Amino acid sequence: MKEILSPIEAQKLVLLSQRVFPDIVNGRAIDNTLASIEHLGYVQIDTISAIQRAHHHTLWNRNPEYELSHINTLIESKQLFEYWSHAAAYLAMRDYKYSLPRKEAILKNEQSHWFQKDVKLMDTILKRIENECPLMAKDFEHKAKLGEWQSKPAKQALENLFMQGDLMISSRKNFHKVYNLTERVLPDNIDTNCPTPQEHIRFLITSYLRANGIGQASEMAYLLKNTKNRITSELKEMHSNNELVQVSVN
Repeated sequence: MKEILSPIEAQKLVLLSQRVFPDIVNGRAIDNTLASIEHLGYVQIDTISAIQRAHHHTLWNRNPEYELSHINTLIESKQLFEYWSHAAAYLAMRDYKYSLPRKEAILKNEQSHWFQKDVKLMDTILKRIENECPLMAKDFEHKAKLGEWQSKPAKQALENLFMQGDLMISSRKNFHKVYNLTERVLPDNIDTNCPTPQEHIRFLITSYLRANGIGQASEMAYLLKNTKNRITSELKEMHSNNELVQVSVN
């Protein structure tokens, strides 16, 4: 049996799950910002800036007392971190272990990101950061002329080290990334055990449904390689165990 929702009921469920109509805010404003990101699972980092960068609007809509400084403060206090979800995002540090499957796949060259790996340059940059503490892309010289939209080799190497998990973003200066060794950024008590494939898939499902109320496998797997079939299978298993309710809308 399927539960049947009208379009209006489905819309209400999604909007309430997204928390775009916040209740009366209690407690510290910055704690409510963290709670919003933990509930949503992640907030996409966006350079589009009409009035302000788009990720700030996402948080203002859910926390009337949101301040621009909150994200940087939460990054520096190691409660948030930057990585990739379906795109570049701010994520809750409590969910750090679920970033590891992508990092391991990129490290093993089972997945690729944007840039070819220059292993020698990556090793050189890693040693510099180890010896000199956090560095930005501008701290690495490149005298050759670059083509339009082309990143300098050091920037590409930094991003590869970031994507495969050797580096993290410890802060931003004027929205420019500051890179540091992962072990210097992670809190001491964080779980760094890679989840099993089933744990990872269930995390994708439950995170999506917590933030959206309803959804389909194709939405939960959006831009996440090699996950749709496993999500579909796990949804069927969770439904058979009465963990989920199947609904039909319109």
